[in-house]
Amino acid sequence: MKHETSQAMPPRLPPLAILIIIAGLGPASLNIFLPSMPGIMRVYDTGYDTVQLTLTFYLVGLAAAQLVYGPLSDRIGRRPALLIGLVLYVIGSLACVAAPTIETLIAGRVLQAVGGCSGIVMSRAIIRDVYDRGRAASILAYVTMAMVVAPLMAPTVGGFLDDYFGWRSGFVLMVILGILTLATCFLLLNETHRRNRETAPNLELVSGVSALLGQRRFHGYAFQVAFNSGVFYSFIAGAPYVMIELLDRTASEYGIWFAVASSAYMVGNFVAARVTERIGSDRMIKLGTTISLTGVFLLGAFYLNELVLPATLFGCMSIVAFGNGLSIPNGISGAVSVDSNRAGTASGLSGFSQMAIGACLSYLVGFLLSDTAAPLVLMMIISSVLARCFFEWGVCRE
Repeated sequence: MKHETSQAMPPRLPPLAILIIIAGLGPASLNIFLPSMPGIMRVYDTGYDTVQLTLTFYLVGLAAAQLVYGPLSDRIGRRPALLIGLVLYVIGSLACVAAPTIETLIAGRVLQAVGGCSGIVMSRAIIRDVYDRGRAASILAYVTMAMVVAPLMAPTVGGFLDDYFGWRSGFVLMVILGILTLATCFLLLNETHRRNRETAPNLELVSGVSALLGQRRFHGYAFQVAFNSGVFYSFIAGAPYVMIELLDRTASEYGIWFAVASSAYMVGNFVAARVTERIGSDRMIKLGTTISLTGVFLLGAFYLNELVLPATLFGCMSIVAFGNGLSIPNGISGAVSVDSNRAGTASGLSGFSQMAIGACLSYLVGFLLSDTAAPLVLMMIISSVLARCFFEWGVCRE
């Protein structure tokens, strides 16, 4: 009798729409202002490398905070950790709207990132709470669609907002979306985390991270995701400069081209959601990384032949985006399934590596860009190659 009464009721499935919204909020805020970066440079009378810090430090904030949210949610629950993060996100967005200096804007972006990343971690952990690995990969395909489509689509919105209302209007939109998301989660999202006495509910950050880092498969999945995402972060760091400064195109045109790449990622996610359970996660990762490698090497060939144009730049990125749409959700599902008792910690650690690598690559691209697209192309190729190498080493050759 005691055993029967101690069994926890299975958590109610969370609305998929909420998971998509919370997963996409932080990534959308990452670069809705990207088309405004050249204008921000002139408003604050500073260099492009300084304005680039609003992107780099945002990624740093996303990376560092995920190390906290994962273990925190394993201890206090997914819902409280998410609500805390969303409050911080709104405060950070308000600081960006009112920023009188570039330093204040950078600080506001860091706080915005610390809050926004809660949705990334919680969406993955919640899905792992309520689904097995096969089904989780399919659901994650839809959720990770938001995590990449949102920042891919955001520049389209940001470009038009900048052209018609000025650069601060993008941050005003973030404040509104943050408040609406906070209210929705408070009213509609239930707790999904079930603590198990047999698996030490008081797991500490160090022990949880150490246990995961000791497993080669976790490295294989997590770094495949991180470096494939690094291709994307390299692109968003350098593409605005290449398009607007080197190719002399408008912010709104940049946003429209970005929408093309976002469509390719959506198609990849849709395919992953429909066929992953049938053919297997690892095979989908192999297929996706092969397609992404094709895209970056094709871009390299265009660069060597002096054919870097909007159509070639975004056409190759669309190929990469489609491949990432197949591989990233399956990699995330693999990473958080390595140890189901530490799903929150695994989500946070995987997210940390993803954002930390993205921050490093975006900084390098922004720092090295001058009168050529070479740094952008080179970083995309290196990152895509490393993604495949880590997967082969960690998973295929285990």
